[in-house]
Amino acid sequence: MNRFVELIPQQCAKYGEREALRFRDYETQVWSSITWQGFSQLIDRAAGALYMGGVEPQGRVCIFTQNCPEILITHFGAFYNRAIPVPIYATSSKDEVAYIVNDSGATILFVGDQRQYDIARQVIGECPTLKFIVTLHPDVKRDADDKTSLTWEEFLTTGDKLGKEVTGKIEKRKQEGVESDIMYLIYTSGTTGVPKGVMLAHSNMNAAMDAHIERFGFIDDKTDVSLSFLPFSHVFELGWTMVCLCTGIRVAINYDPREIQRAVKEVQPNYMCSVPRFWEKVYTAINDNLQSAKPVVRMMVKQAIRVGKTRNLKYARVGKKAPALIEKQYQYFEKKVFQKLRGAIGVTDSKMFPTAGAMLSDNITEFLHAVGINICIGYGLSETNASVSFFTPPNWTIGTVGLPISSIQVKIGEQNEILVKGPTVMQGYYNKPEETAKAIDADGWFHTGDCGELAPTGEIILTERLKDLYKTSNGKYIAPQVLETMLGQDKYIEQVTVIGDGRKYVSALIVPDFEELAAYADKKHIEHHSIEELVNNPEIHKMIEDRINDYQKGLASYEQIKKFVLLPKAFSMESGELTNTLKIKRAVINKRYRPLIDAMYAADYRKKKDKNEPANN
Repeated sequence: MNRFVELIPQQCAKYGEREALRFRDYETQVWSSITWQGFSQLIDRAAGALYMGGVEPQGRVCIFTQNCPEILITHFGAFYNRAIPVPIYATSSKDEVAYIVNDSGATILFVGDQRQYDIARQVIGECPTLKFIVTLHPDVKRDADDKTSLTWEEFLTTGDKLGKEVTGKIEKRKQEGVESDIMYLIYTSGTTGVPKGVMLAHSNMNAAMDAHIERFGFIDDKTDVSLSFLPFSHVFELGWTMVCLCTGIRVAINYDPREIQRAVKEVQPNYMCSVPRFWEKVYTAINDNLQSAKPVVRMMVKQAIRVGKTRNLKYARVGKKAPALIEKQYQYFEKKVFQKLRGAIGVTDSKMFPTAGAMLSDNITEFLHAVGINICIGYGLSETNASVSFFTPPNWTIGTVGLPISSIQVKIGEQNEILVKGPTVMQGYYNKPEETAKAIDADGWFHTGDCGELAPTGEIILTERLKDLYKTSNGKYIAPQVLETMLGQDKYIEQVTVIGDGRKYVSALIVPDFEELAAYADKKHIEHHSIEELVNNPEIHKMIEDRINDYQKGLASYEQIKKFVLLPKAFSMESGELTNTLKIKRAVINKRYRPLIDAMYAADYRKKKDKNEPANN
């Protein structure tokens, strides 16, 4: 019997009627709870319904919805049947959903809201293996001619009257489960090419749980709460949620990502997985509020941050006790400044906030730790079942992504590529043996596609995606993500894509924060009637240029952004410019904005031509 088949009954016996999950009720919008006992009963019902729905051992079921308790209930119901959940991002397009359902051969598709139901209805005719749809949100309106859908309650009811013979067969499936069974099929977000189904076995998840839990000596299963912000289709959130269920941490599930700031204040989580952009916005908001504060308040906060950096980064970070005077000052500012600051965000008792998926600037990392927000930066991929490494308090180093977890080997290969080997690494890509052979070499090393180096401490320093490295026409290598992360700190910049591959110098496409830009324009009495007017205004352009130049003062000349264009519309998943994990699809953007990009370099070409100089683009 597999670990995650035994987990819920074990936790149910241990915790009984204590809260396991917390969620915002669909209709009342009030936070409600599911106890461990209730969780266990719902899983049993889901397991029976899946069996009655014809799901076979190692059969696949797709879940296409925003975060909700029904996802976890379905996952564990699938495990009881030795079946495989296949998460699909809630924001996925019709083509993406059809591809994943067909590639996985799923027989049931669970959907959340009306949009997802409408997509499911469109694809069911294109997916021969798909038997029926289950709708989760009570407000979904089914088509009049729909003969293939059940509501969540209708679905659960199909398994409620199981006889002893059928329940015995489910029990037999539980007992026959082995660690080599595929536990999850996680489809990559597809920055290049079509998504690939990452096969993660129960053995992969078991190894990940053991390696993570041994590092967490600070968990209190009596009071700790984790807020689920990232989607469960993201291996980062999924893996962390499994850690929570294994250790007894309550999981509060945020349904709507747009309400995350409200949810944080209401839940007051001790833990929350996030991507760096969340903390960049927090940092910007704090700085904005500080700028508008009275001079005496600004002075006090700045002094508090200096003391916080000394105490938390110079001493606590390396496991040392701060000098008495520093500690006394810190405790004063903790009461007068830091508690209020964290309370305004909603993280009064910050134990650990895992952060990954992109780079977070050292400046923001230091600031957050100074004020008592314990960011835990890590690194991993779907193919490694999330974490390869992460900060391990005490003794972690700014500028790294932490030490590899205990079961993992890491080495640096050709072109500084990070190679990973160990029991958390996937079995391969589903239906793609050639892609698997490219990713995992004959010696078992998984080639991550990320560049980096190992610090003397053994920690990983992440530099760039191998495929994202640019080489200018002058032969200089540029790491665009470093520049993008640096500019991401700026309050006026929402998104940025650095250009430069094969070009003489570096340029950028920048999506401003339109609200901040409009506020600046109003303050400076810059007339504007539309976003287009705003981004094309010379004064606005000059202001952004000056801010960019301030950020890149320490960079070599060939690394600096020489030209940029301000865009009037944000990059989005709907337009195909971002993946479901909000990563930039560089090939798409380069193709779509080619005329604008060429124009930046053409202007340089024309200047040289006017001077009778040879053009070198």
